[in-house]
Amino acid sequence: MSTGINARLERIGTDGAYLIVPMDHGITLGAVDGLREIESTIDAVTRGGADAVLTQRGIAPRVHPNKNGRGYIVHLNASTSIGPDPNDKRLTGTVEDAIRAGADAVSFHINVGSDHEPDQITQLAELTSEAERYGMPVLAMAYARGPGVDGTDPEALGHAVRLAEEIGADVVKTGYSGDADSFETVTAATSLPVVIAGGSKGTDRETIEMVRGAIDAGGAGVSMGRSIFQHEDPKAITQAVAAVVHDDRSVEKALSDAGLALEA
Repeated sequence: MSTGINARLERIGTDGAYLIVPMDHGITLGAVDGLREIESTIDAVTRGGADAVLTQRGIAPRVHPNKNGRGYIVHLNASTSIGPDPNDKRLTGTVEDAIRAGADAVSFHINVGSDHEPDQITQLAELTSEAERYGMPVLAMAYARGPGVDGTDPEALGHAVRLAEEIGADVVKTGYSGDADSFETVTAATSLPVVIAGGSKGTDRETIEMVRGAIDAGGAGVSMGRSIFQHEDPKAITQAVAAVVHDDRSVEKALSDAGLALEA
């Protein structure tokens, strides 16, 4: 791993742990709650302890003045929820585009098991090669997703994260298998730092229990979008997640210190 990649990884994480808040959902879902006034959301989550935020490159001018010195990741493929196939992610930029946008890292989504897997493997391989030339880290969002694929199956998730390492990613994001015991299968499948996706918003306790389980299983943190940016208090929920990821707090301690209700 090059000096540049190591240096930039330090900008998007803390001591090898990662709390990333992706907000690239404007392409996928439109201007949903939390993204209409994205400037205030970015300010809130970075003040709450997020290591980095992630958007498509066109949003970069709205990111930099509000990220409070935190890291910035540019996502480089996308699809929409109203298109013919949401699994068919298409390229939206290059590593050079991300550099011009002021990125500290780039990310790419691959659906392992989908009909589009072959093209996405090729594109991810090309991206990691390009990124290595520039000393730019790659976050691979590697999901087990396609016909007949169970997106929570630890063996399938383990296959997805191993694929990301084999193709040259530096950090890998994937789905959560549902509990710490099964997620150990996923983290054991790769030497890369593994961060979990958040998925659709649950209760605060469900969110923090999921984070706690991932960390207990050897995970390196989270890349959590809607559960954070659509929260009624994005700063508080970020603080609670950060307490687990960076300070190894219990679920109860993380929730109470952030001022969030300890609901059952």
